[in-house]
Amino acid sequence: MTELLAGRGIVITGSARGLGLAFAEACAAAGARVVMADILGQQVQTEAAGLQAKGYQVYPMTLDLADFDSITAVADAAIEALGKVDGLVNCGAIATGIGGLDLEQLESQTWDQVMAVNVRGLWQMTKALTPALRASGQGKVVNIASDTALWGAPKLLAYVASKGAVIAMGRSMARELGPDNICVNTLCPGLTLGEATDYVPEERHRQYVEGRAIPRPQTAEDVTGSLVYLLSDMANFVTGQTIPVNGGFVFN
Repeated sequence: MTELLAGRGIVITGSARGLGLAFAEACAAAGARVVMADILGQQVQTEAAGLQAKGYQVYPMTLDLADFDSITAVADAAIEALGKVDGLVNCGAIATGIGGLDLEQLESQTWDQVMAVNVRGLWQMTKALTPALRASGQGKVVNIASDTALWGAPKLLAYVASKGAVIAMGRSMARELGPDNICVNTLCPGLTLGEATDYVPEERHRQYVEGRAIPRPQTAEDVTGSLVYLLSDMANFVTGQTIPVNGGFVFN
């Protein structure tokens, strides 16, 4: 993936840990300058320092996707830091601490919080950076959904609904932004090993492994190649697509 993204400026939300952090490193390794934005301000600073020590050009910023003022501030700071924005990876989301409840147990407060971040926040982040993506002439947006929305994972209704909305929004965004030469695609990773999924019951991990066409645990590195491809010139005519990356647990 070396130099596939040379000279690109890319913003990645939710990049303090898990897939978002792996995406930041992969994009930087491919030659991009990367804004790492996350609500976990101290953690994103620490992880960015580690990547900077490797010689990567990364810029940590604190971002609250539930707060439009925070979104606009980060968008402005990202444009200033990078000079231009060629790519946006909408990875930030609430995923932990909201599962294990059936639809009768789910509280409205949890539902609203998940939608505020996972759906409204994604739209507003894209909205804030659309002028910069348009100006780049080669803008790419990659929204991170989940294969839970493709197979209908139980006892995770708010999250599944939010990721279903992400898939639908990506299709609409692709049609709206296509005339500006902005490609919008959606990745749907499966359950991925890492800090953010340590809370998931062993039974669910086993269900994924046993149900995959390639029957093994999924790692962040299994997803990064698809992301870099979608952000690169190799995907200049790919837009509006929903791509599961899950070892064949579900097919699209």
